Amino acid sequence: MGLLDTILGRSKPVRPDLDQLFAVPSAALTLQAGAGFAPTGLGSVCFAGVEGGAFTRLQQDVRELLDADTGRGGVPVRFSQDGYGYTWLLAEHSPDDTAGLVNDLHAVNTLLQDGGFGPHLLCSLIGFRDERDRPLALVYLYKRGTFYPFAPLPGGTERRDNQLELEVRAVLGDDLRVERDLARWFPVWGAPGL
Repeated sequence: MGLLDTILGRSKPVRPDLDQLFAVPSAALTLQAGAGFAPTGLGSVCFAGVEGGAFTRLQQDVRELLDADTGRGGVPVRFSQDGYGYTWLLAEHSPDDTAGLVNDLHAVNTLLQDGGFGPHLLCSLIGFRDERDRPLALVYLYKRGTFYPFAPLPGGTERRDNQLELEVRAVLGDDLRVERDLARWFPVWGAPGL
């Protein structure tokens, strides 16, 4: 970073720290005790699709890696595309196996990053619900190395529960690196795993 960047107020981008995902199982316990939200066992990774054989092979490698346990009762991963053209990978585990789910999401992110597709990674999310069946996701922003809570209001209205998101931020402040810039808490409407 040069002097001109400093004068103009430019900051160096945060390097992704995928190991931050490993803090989620502990944060899930805090979230359950402090706010009543339990893991659903669903998690997903969002990335911008890329054309070409190398990316297609990498997607196949991801599928083979995560589907290796389907013979022992594991659920196969599913790929989908949203209305904006982003690709989502949905992984499913037992709700009490947050660590296994996080390992799968970390493996996907790592494979994409190591395969040269890190700039195409957008976010990962882990789903939660409370006793009133309200949805909540902990969203990991790959390029920022931070998390934020996303709480859509039920009913498909594309409105969110901002008060709940702020409450969850307060509950998880010591467990996760929470994104400080609220403008970066973008909605992930219709995300698989939510």
